Amino acid sequence: MFEEAHAHEHVDEDMVLLQANLDDMNPEWTTYVAELLFEAGANDVYWIPIVMKRGRPGVMLNVLTAKEAVPAMERIVFRETTTLGVRRIAAAVHRLGRRIVRVDTRWGPVAVKIGYADGEEVQYAPEYRECADIAARENVPLKAVYDEVRRAYADRKTTDRA
Repeated sequence: MFEEAHAHEHVDEDMVLLQANLDDMNPEWTTYVAELLFEAGANDVYWIPIVMKRGRPGVMLNVLTAKEAVPAMERIVFRETTTLGVRRIAAAVHRLGRRIVRVDTRWGPVAVKIGYADGEEVQYAPEYRECADIAARENVPLKAVYDEVRRAYADRKTTDRA
């Protein structure tokens, strides 16, 4: 049986995308910096490879966060990276309605995240962390776990419609 929806489809208006171009930072630090930003409440953190002036390779740090969290995110970026400046770009984020269901697999129940637009299911995805834990514990390829979870969800949808 489906659990209650986690969130209704909506638009978050007061978001900010922070950006910093970095060409002199040790790339080994990127995971650490991202983890700190997520722990501090960032909605998303991602890195884009870029070519900077004079052809130097670099990365662009992108942090999507709520407007009120900008000072905390900037403190982390300035303390933990080599940037001398951060761009602030106002953003709005359209978020799909979501809910989580659990499907039965040979390894036990696994969560599947379902996305809804205008009340219609438009996508679903097995919960990565649970699938990765199963793959490691059972010594099976992650893609095999994903395949079984997706098949179980598709079978469940067919059964629910019948």
